[in-house]
Amino acid sequence: MSAQGGQTLAGHAESPTTLKKLTDQRWNFVVLQEQSRIPAIAAQRKEQMFPAVRLLDGTIGESGADTVFFMTWASRAGLPGAGFEDYAAMQAAIEAGYLQVAAEIGAMAAPVGVAWQRALEGHPELDLWQRDGIHPSLEGTYLAACVFYTTLLGQSPEEASYLAGLPEETARFLQSVAAETHRVRPARPLSW
Repeated sequence: MSAQGGQTLAGHAESPTTLKKLTDQRWNFVVLQEQSRIPAIAAQRKEQMFPAVRLLDGTIGESGADTVFFMTWASRAGLPGAGFEDYAAMQAAIEAGYLQVAAEIGAMAAPVGVAWQRALEGHPELDLWQRDGIHPSLEGTYLAACVFYTTLLGQSPEEASYLAGLPEETARFLQSVAAETHRVRPARPLSW
């Protein structure tokens, strides 16, 4: 893993540590996650994210692995300073950014942010964020794990025995959201 706090994909594309990790081991999948705001802002995607993705994907492909995007969630309050007045507006922009680049390079996308939105529509009382409104709570982390389970394995996380210490009803709901999200939006965005 190469996951320094606040790191961008452009930073990873220039990082000897990241590049060494990509080439020194055999990987099946390499998950790329951009810094949380960049995928939402079109100019930053074009200038920073997309060129870095192309470089990283080339290295990942040379190693025989598949690129998978961690399509993240929006901040609880959106990003008003960048024109995203609420969560839904920012989430739509994040999704568009990841899907655009995933389609360009033919990569998979784990639609975690899409699952968050679906979970909140079904149970708005869920607190998927920590107090800061950016980072995931235990529930948010569990939902992300369920989405990755179904994305990478192609299997439903429903009825998984691991519940992360969550109440069973909550965990089962999050499992079902991840499974339904995968059915509606499979990992290959070209088919979305």
